[in-house]
Amino acid sequence: MYEKLVEEEGLPVKYSTLTRKVRALGLGQPPQLRCHHVPDEPGQEMQHDTTVYTLELGERRVKLVASLIYLRYAKRRYLKFYRHFNRFQMKCFFHQALTHWGYAARQCIIDNTNLARLRGIGQHAVMVPEMAAFARQYGFEFRCHERGHSNRKAGEERSFWTVETNFLPGRTFASLEDLNAQAFTWATERMEQRPQTKAGLIPAQAFAHERAFLVELPPHLPAPYQVHERGTDQYGYIIFDTNFYWVPGTDRAQVLVLQYADRLKLYKDRECLAEYTLPPDGVRNQRFSPPGLPLPPHHPHNRRHPTQEEEKRLRALGAPVSAYLDWVLERKGLGRHRFLRSLLALSRKMSPELFRQSVERAARFQIEQIDTLERIAGLYLQQGTGLLPVAEVDEQFTQREAYLEGALTEAPDLSVYEDPPQDDPQPSDSPHE
Repeated sequence: MYEKLVEEEGLPVKYSTLTRKVRALGLGQPPQLRCHHVPDEPGQEMQHDTTVYTLELGERRVKLVASLIYLRYAKRRYLKFYRHFNRFQMKCFFHQALTHWGYAARQCIIDNTNLARLRGIGQHAVMVPEMAAFARQYGFEFRCHERGHSNRKAGEERSFWTVETNFLPGRTFASLEDLNAQAFTWATERMEQRPQTKAGLIPAQAFAHERAFLVELPPHLPAPYQVHERGTDQYGYIIFDTNFYWVPGTDRAQVLVLQYADRLKLYKDRECLAEYTLPPDGVRNQRFSPPGLPLPPHHPHNRRHPTQEEEKRLRALGAPVSAYLDWVLERKGLGRHRFLRSLLALSRKMSPELFRQSVERAARFQIEQIDTLERIAGLYLQQGTGLLPVAEVDEQFTQREAYLEGALTEAPDLSVYEDPPQDDPQPSDSPHE
């Protein structure tokens, strides 16, 4: 085009001016089409999407995935937060939301997420067979909007804006369970009776009208689950998601673990051995036994032994020790648990004054080796600047359970040791006898 204008037509035009005119006229690019309008029919459509928020749970800021489903005609919402969101979590979320409503719309508009889409974009998208079969159980089908047409699910996008401006501000959350409990109340109770849009539509009343057009769910729809295979250790435990669950029985066989959204089921040879409720978010390295049964006396084989108690006792020795721990525990490549146990054992070999003095010197020269700390303490003792450790005696030892239990036993009969036996021969004066 530039050559024709300059060389053939003789028009002196700069190349940058020419490209700007081409962009302004939209030449060489497909036209940007607006998203078409879809009539708002009862029972026809629901929308789903996820987004990421950084929220404070207790005293920590964590990233969470918010999953929200929106019933377009009745303006109903269902909201839940997750640590991570995969295909299994998506199926569990749909099951909880739709069974709570008892009904489902005939199609669910989603973006081009690979959680449900196998290939293709928009109207040419092909769904994952697993997710297509899952949707058929609930009487709906997934449909992806066109690329760049996120306004096709504008009600969903508006719902997230409502979450950011109405639900999250002014609320505090102690844990993930507390957050989801408040989100459930907000979405299914407060927003149900609040007028929506300029028309003042109330979702609870609109849903009562739309119910006749929706697909009613079967009364006994099975919950989605995942199957895992686990081996039983010599103490009868299996490990799942960093926790330990006891398997009833005496053999060490392989078991099938059925993971549901809120519980686990343990199967062997098609027989359910135990059922466990999943622990709250953040529970790690704990062992569980079936409800109504005591914990087994043995611990799992590979259970980790945390050092929170060791760290607490060390920090109680003073500010220099606490400051030293803040520095040394940030070091990469340090065996945290072994270091804390070794440091606590070293503190018990000397007086608290000598230990604090040694740790303060180690922090000054950035020393993290236990043997070097021990040599520092020995140097202070040689210089006479330290005190020898004083033996600590618990004066309440008579109140211990073991002491009281031993005090109630009968005294042993030691009379047989008081007099020598009468039938022992007398020692002889002859050295040869």
